Formats: sequence, structure tokens, C-alpha cells
Amino acid sequence: MATVDVKEEVKQKYGDAARAVTEAGNFQACCDPGLRCCDPITTNLYSADERELIPEKAALASLGCGNPTALIELKQGEAVLDLGSGGGIDVLLSARRVGPTGKAYGLDMTDEMLALARENQCQAGVKNVEFLKGEIENIPLPDDSVDVVISNCVINLSADKDRVLREAFRVLKPGGRFAVSDVIVRGSVPESVRQSMLLWVGCIAGALEEQDYRTKLMGAGFAEVTIEPTRTYSVEDARHFLTEAGIDVDAMAAEVEGKFASAFIRGVKPKTECCAPGCCGSTAKTLKA
Repeated sequence: MATVDVKEEVKQKYGDAARAVTEAGNFQACCDPGLRCCDPITTNLYSADERELIPEKAALASLGCGNPTALIELKQGEAVLDLGSGGGIDVLLSARRVGPTGKAYGLDMTDEMLALARENQCQAGVKNVEFLKGEIENIPLPDDSVDVVISNCVINLSADKDRVLREAFRVLKPGGRFAVSDVIVRGSVPESVRQSMLLWVGCIAGALEEQDYRTKLMGAGFAEVTIEPTRTYSVEDARHFLTEAGIDVDAMAAEVEGKFASAFIRGVKPKTECCAPGCCGSTAKTLKA
């Protein structure tokens, strides 16, 4: 699928989700709003205490596969950027953690989601937040401007993941942290099976294989890369959807079990200036303070 087609598909689906939450107020969002059931991906990601800190519509519009704010240390006064911020749940939680001297940015390309996020911000009474319209492949922030980049099951939606990772690296300050939740594929999976499962999880542009993700992060310049699976999906999780789609679940079970997972993915922008991706080591020049 062409890049522009992927973007339009994402805009439509996520715009529909935002409208459903705004108009009905009771839409249990899914990573793909067109699916009737993907509870194993989107539910039980936020604690009761966290949900009490945010408007109900922010939780209802949560389309993620993890909780990046719970897995990264955020400090008072830091600037945080959420790629694909949706209804704003992770932005609002981050803003509270960095405090009034910090800042939380949310970036989204969908007008309906941005409108919902700003409504949620007003309802929450959080001042240190700014929602930006734009694409994660072209982040509308200057170089070295944020301390932390987070994202919740959005990078897998991009057809140009290399550019997304390079952009994340660019806007991070030296020493800044990349900390995202995303869907990964673990090991080799037949293409037909892979597409069926990715249709289930709603990853329109396709998830990366675990080692490919690691390689792309390092190619963008990140160091200290780690990938920590947080929730592995079984064929039983997808049985209802796949059966309705006319897929023989039992026949594909062996190829699926343990191969698809949500993961917490970390990396650090080195405090040194590299001459080329992956060269950050003893020969790199130290940045001036």
C-alpha cells in the first residue's frame, strides 16, 4: 500500500474513533476502530489511579497497545513529546509528571483527535500541554528540543519508520530518551499469516520484526537500545476475529503462537556528536556544554 494511502486510511479510522467518542461518549476504542474486538491489546493498560487523573473521554479514545508513561521515568521540568497523541491520555499523564515547569507536547495528524484532545485538556485543567498538528515523519519541533519521546502503538502505522525514528532522534536533546510502546513480530512468520494477524491488531502499515526494529533504531543513531515484550498475543486472543474473517485458526496456530507482542522499546540519544549512524563510541566528538 502506498504511503499516502496508509496515511489516509489511518486518518479515516482514527477520525471515526474520535467522532464516536465525542458524539456518543461511550465508545470502547480499539486499536483499529473497524474491529469489533481486540480487548487483549487495548484493555487493562492504565491503573485506576491513572484513569482518575484524566477525563473519561481521554480513556475511551485510547487506541494504544501499552502504557509508555508507566515505563519511563519522567522528571520535573522535562519536555515530553507524544507521537500520535490521539485523545491525549499519555500527554495529560506526562504533563502531570513533569510538573508546571515541564511541558508535554502531543502530535497528531487527525483533526478530530486533536479537537478531542484539546477538549480533554480543558476538562482536565492541565496548562503545560500543547497539541500540534502534523505527521510523525515530519515533527514540527526544532532540533534538540525535548527530553523524552513517547508513543503508544503508532509508529507501526507509519509506512516510513526509518524517517520517524530519524525525526525522533533529531528533536531529542543529547542524552534524551526514546521510550515507546509498539507492536512487534518475534521471529519469522509466513506473509499470509502475518497479514491476518496484523489485520487483527489494526497495524495498517505492518509491525516490524524485533531485530529489524533494533537495527533501525541504531541506524537512526540511538544507543542503549532495548526491546522488552510486555504482552504476547496468542492465537486464542484473535480466534473470534480470524474465524469471522474466514481464516482456519487451528491451521495457523503453530505459526502464530508467541510471535506477536506489544513491547516497550527504549533508546538514548548519545551525548556525543556522531560522524555517522552507529559510530557513537570512543572516536565521537564530545558536544560542548
